[in-house]
Amino acid sequence: MRYLIHKSFATVLHLYYKPFCPYCVRVITANEQIKAPLILKDISADAGAKATLLEKGGKTQVPFLGDTDRDVCMYESLDIIEYLHTNYGTDIKPIVPEIGNVCPIE
Repeated sequence: MRYLIHKSFATVLHLYYKPFCPYCVRVITANEQIKAPLILKDISADAGAKATLLEKGGKTQVPFLGDTDRDVCMYESLDIIEYLHTNYGTDIKPIVPEIGNVCPIE
């Protein structure tokens, strides 16, 4: 389990992710600027985390954010980034990495 925790926060957020998913990397990269207190849960390496994700979200799609203090759960990288920025960030909007067409339709 990896931690990206900024010491000024008491809240703990769980980000379920896969390390090679570009959408997960987008959230993690943006959070380096936001500095929200994320606990990263790699579902590709932790069967328990994957089972918890399935229980909480109903599917194993990542990224998935769980904020137990506010009773909020969500998918979708841009929605997660906006939520983290709005609730845990500063007035400075994070630079969000672009993602190309990772799943081309033929």
